[in-house]
Amino acid sequence: MEEQIKHYLRMPYNNGSVSIATENDVQICRILIVKCKSHTQQTLKGLLKWPDTSGGKNVTLACPKNLRRYATRHCKLSSLTHWMDPHLEDCPPVVETIPDLDHIEVTPENSFDVVKMIKDLLRNHSSLIYNELVTVLNKLKDIINVSVVTPDLGQALINIISDIVGSDSDLEPFTNTILNITEAVGDKIVGYEGSSTLVAEELAISVVDVKPGEFDNLSFGVLSDLTGTNPEIFINQHPFNGTVAFISLPSVLQQSFPQYGQNPARIQFQFYANKLLFKSRKPGQILNTFVVSASVTNATSPIKDLTEDVKVTLHHLNPNKHDMDVECVYWNFNKNNGRGGWDNYGCRKYNSSSNYTTCLCDHLTHFGVLMDVSRTQVDQVHEQILTIITYIGCGISSLFLGITVLTYTAFEKLRRDYPSQILINLSLALLGLNLVFLVNSWLSSWGVYGLCVAVASILHYFLLASFTWMGLEAVNMYFALIKVFNAYVPSYILKFCILGWGIPLVICIIVHIVNQDAYGSHLYKNNQTTLESLDNSENFCWLQDDVTFYVSVVAYAALVFLFNIGIFVVVLIQIRHMRVNSPAGTRRGLMQDLKGVASLTFLLGLTWTVGFFTWGPVRIILLYLFSGLNTLQGLFVFLFHCLMKENVRKQWRSQLCFGRFRLEEHSEWSNSGSVGALPKPREKPQRAAIPSVRSVKSNSTDSTSASSDSSQRDSFCRRPDLGLFVNSLVFPRAQRGPSHSGTLPACKGMNPTPGWRNHLLNDQTQQYIH
Repeated sequence: MEEQIKHYLRMPYNNGSVSIATENDVQICRILIVKCKSHTQQTLKGLLKWPDTSGGKNVTLACPKNLRRYATRHCKLSSLTHWMDPHLEDCPPVVETIPDLDHIEVTPENSFDVVKMIKDLLRNHSSLIYNELVTVLNKLKDIINVSVVTPDLGQALINIISDIVGSDSDLEPFTNTILNITEAVGDKIVGYEGSSTLVAEELAISVVDVKPGEFDNLSFGVLSDLTGTNPEIFINQHPFNGTVAFISLPSVLQQSFPQYGQNPARIQFQFYANKLLFKSRKPGQILNTFVVSASVTNATSPIKDLTEDVKVTLHHLNPNKHDMDVECVYWNFNKNNGRGGWDNYGCRKYNSSSNYTTCLCDHLTHFGVLMDVSRTQVDQVHEQILTIITYIGCGISSLFLGITVLTYTAFEKLRRDYPSQILINLSLALLGLNLVFLVNSWLSSWGVYGLCVAVASILHYFLLASFTWMGLEAVNMYFALIKVFNAYVPSYILKFCILGWGIPLVICIIVHIVNQDAYGSHLYKNNQTTLESLDNSENFCWLQDDVTFYVSVVAYAALVFLFNIGIFVVVLIQIRHMRVNSPAGTRRGLMQDLKGVASLTFLLGLTWTVGFFTWGPVRIILLYLFSGLNTLQGLFVFLFHCLMKENVRKQWRSQLCFGRFRLEEHSEWSNSGSVGALPKPREKPQRAAIPSVRSVKSNSTDSTSASSDSSQRDSFCRRPDLGLFVNSLVFPRAQRGPSHSGTLPACKGMNPTPGWRNHLLNDQTQQYIH
């Protein structure tokens, strides 16, 4: 039958002026599909539902907006019978403007139709206003979320994004959204073998699937003129002439690839030819290259701490003939209230010429970032050393701070006085700070934006709480050592707790209200593209906004430490004064004074002031000093306030030891001074009222009293409990208690001698420096 058909088709045909002859071979095939299946089509003219139609037939439907007009469509009969494009010229449009797209629901079936609708609408728009951009970008996100992104659909999406980027629209509020949509296309595209490249006029993306164990290195090169239009992509090739961007990935990257049996690793490259998409708010800063990025879609672990660098080479759009300073930067999605901005954190310049610059981006996190006022990057070698110091120091401090808190809370006799209770709260704040810092990178590597914000907020809170309790230590020290007479105030420690834990909470809440995007990670990635680095090359959640950092951390810490330094200086003067005026045989040694000075330095957090001087040529040295001293602050607190305190050691021996090492507890041991007990005054016969001057009883220090004869005074004085509030937020004054209530009356006309005052100060100083 086939041969007979071919025979008749090949026979020449003549009919007067008409002559037909077959010149080529005749192909004969069976038509397996003879019908066009029913199909629902979303168009600018409305939703059209085409029914099952036999091949070679036309279908006519009423227009959705005007039922008196009709749309037609032909079902073409062929080896693969299919629908032709509909004829909709007679139908009035239903979707006339971009805002009309809000009423269109995107489904897996009509996603390609919606893409065509958007393409048709954008054809007549040289620029888009804010609301139009919101509508178009939201529809693109819906299409990606509900559809299977084939290469054809991906190319259509890239074409639309290219049209948007190349328009005259104000794209500054939408840069992050456009980058996220572009990367989502590369992450979800399917239906290709090995690699796929999608190129449009203003941008291009390439995805490469890599099998574990077969990855050596991978490079991505872009060839284009300096206009950047219609770029040409090269994988594992280096187009030297005309290269505008080039990335080389090292072999160690495979350590983060999925294991065997899982989906293959996918590496995605992106290239953006329109630099107007990335605007800089810094005066004098100009983007002089195109933008390129690389990422790993389904990495099993964060891409960071690579032993080999990722190199990025970019061509200058304008030759750097005057050797102007060149800075390697990446796009930080969290800057400028979530709109994104350029940031140099973690990126460094390798070399630069008039036409090209090569950048290396890698980063670790050390403790100094919490108070690094300059907020500039440290080179890789020092970063690694500082990071090791940080994690070892924070781990040691966490252990000994935990022991300190357990010691003072478990033994009731140690936590009776105010300094011990304040020490417990300070230790808790420092313990929280160290623990959150240790788990910060691990938690932020999960890639959950909300978790990253929460971790950064908690870290900020404990840092401020630590500063606040250091300041409250100084306040209590001022009342105890300098302002000898003050008023009795109930709930003294409760009010300190309200300040110590409440003020940091208020500051953190205000930061969240004023700037919701203040917290995050420098290279935090939530389906985002970063410049010149792999995604998640640095995972540390902290304050990203410079203004917020300087106001809520630097300024707050400066106020606290200025006050603490003032108290510290006054206490040193008092210690010096006591040494000079102490009777012979009772003067303290120089080593004891040095021990007291060191104890106060760490208790008041004065080592944190080093962070304010990390500038200039001594910056690296001061960062080492800062990280070493402050990560070990918890260890020093334990040494000075647990290990070197006699009453704490006695509690350990009486409660924790056995056998001959156990110390039997007796009624007088807790009242022994840590340096030496003062002579006990001789007992005198009891009289009506014995006036006395008492120091506040402390289980961690000596508790002494001085007595005198009742004939010398008809009343007695008592140093009341330390307090901060009387009835309002004022400093306390001496307060007379009513005689019938049992409150001790204040002395009148009493001028204590210098020796008597030094005796009181000596007792109080022992609470802090021993």
